Amino acid sequence: MNKRTLLAALLCFLAAGPSHAAGDAEAGKAAAATCVACHGADGKAITPDYPNLAGQHASYLAKQLTDYRDGNRENQLMSPMAAALSDQNILDLAAYYASMTPIKGVSDEENLTLGQNIYRGGVTGADIPACIGCHGPTGTGNPAANYPVLSGQNKAYLAAQLKLFRSGERNNDSNEMMRALAHRLSDAEIDALANYASGLH
Repeated sequence: MNKRTLLAALLCFLAAGPSHAAGDAEAGKAAAATCVACHGADGKAITPDYPNLAGQHASYLAKQLTDYRDGNRENQLMSPMAAALSDQNILDLAAYYASMTPIKGVSDEENLTLGQNIYRGGVTGADIPACIGCHGPTGTGNPAANYPVLSGQNKAYLAAQLKLFRSGERNNDSNEMMRALAHRLSDAEIDALANYASGLH
């Protein structure tokens, strides 16, 4: 393990938040009737601008829904949808989507090497550690630390979130870790990274 990867792993450990209790996937399925319009019946989003939810960690999904409900993460579509959810509703929805078969993504060839280099080795000149330290070699994330699965995620959605972290418009990352890293990435690096991560498996 190189120094940059070790630093990334340490940051992940420090940013780990409390774990969420288990939900009921069957109850979540019933509650997800309105989610289907955007996230699909199989957890695959209907447009690349929305996230795929199938196979995402329940802990991560629960945190995001809670943050939308409580105003710690804002989105004109999701914030109103989450406003009426109880803690149990959130746990049930998270369990339901986590139980689905994960989506398989395919990366484009165009900027694949750049994305791979950043994901696996970081950006030395900008002091950015490798993404692999927190999100794993196959993009499966870290459920204990609430770090999401990136594999199979829509690349347009991943790129948009990195840019929101970079601008500070999204600020619900633990210990500001994503904001601290993303603000040093260029548009080209973000697009390459999103492309590479989406095709991991």
